[in-house]
Amino acid sequence: MTGPVLRAENVSKSFGPTPALRGADLALAAGEVLAVMGPSGSGKSTLLHCLAGILRPDSGEVWYDGHRLDQLPESARSRLRRDEFGFVFQFGQLVPELPVLDNVMLPLLLAGQSRRSARESAAALLDQLELSGLEGRRPGELSGGQSQRVAVARALVARPRVVFADEPTGSLDSLTGERVLELLVDSAREHGASVVLITHDARVASYADREVVVRDGRVTALEPA
Repeated sequence: MTGPVLRAENVSKSFGPTPALRGADLALAAGEVLAVMGPSGSGKSTLLHCLAGILRPDSGEVWYDGHRLDQLPESARSRLRRDEFGFVFQFGQLVPELPVLDNVMLPLLLAGQSRRSARESAAALLDQLELSGLEGRRPGELSGGQSQRVAVARALVARPRVVFADEPTGSLDSLTGERVLELLVDSAREHGASVVLITHDARVASYADREVVVRDGRVTALEPA
């Protein structure tokens, strides 16, 4: 691991009169899997959204690859989220009308890749994540674990530099959740991606290289996973 690929410096964010972040600091190294822990309402998801350029902080700075992410226009932040960031959410958020293969191909097609090339890349990743044979199914025909593995494939298919995973196992039973996490972490490492893993579960955090704890909008603890 080298120096930080992504960092937040003294980031604050409020929603109306309610502060969500109060001067949070965080650094993510290239190739690192970082668990961001904390109870519900602690500000950890808001921190992820600021790191990913989804939200602009009210104050403080967010740096990505040596550039101020928070100062970029929305169009540039959207391109980063499309081309260099991947996302896995608690409920997958797959496109229900599209079959599995098309869901995974979508980031590549949006980036202008040919359909043939996108299909080959998506099929290879689905095979790696033990999903071969499900390419034609719709999300509603999948189990929870299968849906989350498809979401992992979609997050990784464009070979992002950073994957943001927000409670990716929160809707799964413990055994299925562990398998999804193993595949997410192993695949991210294989592709050289860093991972920001939002969780309140110590078992999930144990898959990370390092843990930080968010309480009351601040990063209050740093300890080995």
